[in-house]
Amino acid sequence: MAEDGGVGDGRDRTPSARADVCVVGSGPAGALVAHRLADAGADVVVLEAGPRFDFSRRREQQEEHIRPGMDDLWGMGGPRDDYTTAGKHYPLNAARVKGVGGSTLHWQGMVMRLHERDFEMDTRYGLGADWPIDYEDLRPHYADAERELGVAGAMDNPYAPPREEPFPLSAFPPSHSDSLFAEACERLGIDMHSVPNARNSESYDGRSACQGYGTCRPVCPSGAKYTAESHVDKAETAGARVIDHAPVQRLEHDESGEVVEAAVYATPDGNEHRQTARRFVVACGGVENARLLLLSESERYPDGLANTSGAVGRFFMDHLFAGAGGRLDEPTRQNHIGFITSECHQFYDDEEPIEGVKLEFLNYAGPSPVIEALHAETWGDELLDQLRESYGTHIAMGGLVEQLPDAENRVTLDPERRDDHGNPVPHIEWSLSERTRDAIRRANEVQHAILEELGASIEWTVGPGATGPAYHQMGTTRMGTDPDESVVDSTCRTHDLSNLWVVGSSVFPTGGAMNPTLTIAALSLRAADSLADSL
Repeated sequence: MAEDGGVGDGRDRTPSARADVCVVGSGPAGALVAHRLADAGADVVVLEAGPRFDFSRRREQQEEHIRPGMDDLWGMGGPRDDYTTAGKHYPLNAARVKGVGGSTLHWQGMVMRLHERDFEMDTRYGLGADWPIDYEDLRPHYADAERELGVAGAMDNPYAPPREEPFPLSAFPPSHSDSLFAEACERLGIDMHSVPNARNSESYDGRSACQGYGTCRPVCPSGAKYTAESHVDKAETAGARVIDHAPVQRLEHDESGEVVEAAVYATPDGNEHRQTARRFVVACGGVENARLLLLSESERYPDGLANTSGAVGRFFMDHLFAGAGGRLDEPTRQNHIGFITSECHQFYDDEEPIEGVKLEFLNYAGPSPVIEALHAETWGDELLDQLRESYGTHIAMGGLVEQLPDAENRVTLDPERRDDHGNPVPHIEWSLSERTRDAIRRANEVQHAILEELGASIEWTVGPGATGPAYHQMGTTRMGTDPDESVVDSTCRTHDLSNLWVVGSSVFPTGGAMNPTLTIAALSLRAADSLADSL
């Protein structure tokens, strides 16, 4: 699956003698920045904490996924990835990957733009915060990001913000169960529309069209789903250097405290190295971005690097899941594909509750017949009868609900627990407000109404008391105009240090209820343009 990264693997992990830009992390944010800058002629070094995974093993990984009792496909867990939580338990390792490509290796691939209201929540509603940019500022970068990722979609969403051009690829057609939902939604006056997906509906950018394996999460064997490996490869072709198994321990600044001088990283041989550069970009994800800055404390920055505002680690947000499902007395053909083709933004801008709600019409519900067969204790005709009884009539809806920023939801360093390099592990304090729970209840009400109109017997509901995160970690290095209240400016450059940028969902002042990766990509491309101008 991955190079072992051990002593003797033959890889040179010593620092580059000259670097214009050092990027920490090779997920979508870091990969896009690295490629854009390398393509413009900059000397770029990327430091990645995890391994480089072997694409030729994706089919084998898929087979491992459907077998019972297999370990995590992406090697998460153990002292390297340890963490602690308080308040509502936050299962951090359930949906993150350390390695070249980051979380895009196992993401679901839905990519929609934030709505215009998401950038001005304080102005409109007196809630949350305003972004230092508005939708129009990010609009051209959204289009750029859609081209880079290869987004399949249709201009059929009446609630979406304005666009400047069609999607690069045509949308995936609605599934059979989408057509069942459509009949009930039409009777209820509820609009359905397509979902933009970062997977190829036709060959694009050297990657094949979707083959319909149905295991998009956790692994796409065909390569049709976008992963940041694509832009890592492009960055390397343009001259960038990527060092894997190189977890950055801290960033060091000069005597004045105005610029970062080096990223100190560890290698499997037990040594530490200092990579110097003219510019630095932190792109480690919503939790690790904050943790690295906190680990980089100094006499000048006793509360963590770039943290004179005290906002580093605070305002941690995620999206909450709301869902309901059951059975119909007819075939639903669920588990047909492993991604969502239809959704509803109709209730996103509802005045009550203010939190955004995005509804999803799931193409998968109930047990997979393959996985159920592998776990079964019966054989032959008995097993076949069991599968016929359990498979094919399930139907379900999902949804994402917005969580507004709260300074008490935060990422700090655990003073007692250490990782494999002796550093404090991240500690996540997370809780839900009653306003957020009200929004989840609202989502459940609409979901139940649709399922009941469909004639389904509702068997389960994920509501306010049972909800969990969508694993979209946001807000911990928020952007803003006031250095006393934010960590980075509108270009993602830190207020405190002139040569340090932070990119990714950690810079979001609010999170809306849209999957964040397209916004991550758009902001990263915008930051790369700003950074290039500074070189």
